[in-house]
Amino acid sequence: MGILIAHPENKEKSDALKAFMKALKIQFEEEKSAYDPEFVKKIKRSKEDFEAGRYKAIKTDDLWK
Repeated sequence: MGILIAHPENKEKSDALKAFMKALKIQFEEEKSAYDPEFVKKIKRSKEDFEAGRYKAIKTDDLWK
């Protein structure tokens, strides 16, 4: 069978998915993220902003002005 990867948005959804899979006797593995989920969300949003052109470039010489 195939592999499914889920990305629950919060702990409640994660717990519900685990309970559902346990009830159906579906094997699953859980990996702990080294990063806080809120931090990951901010990084992803920042990357999306950059790709959409919503950023300001500052020259190195102008950093301390």
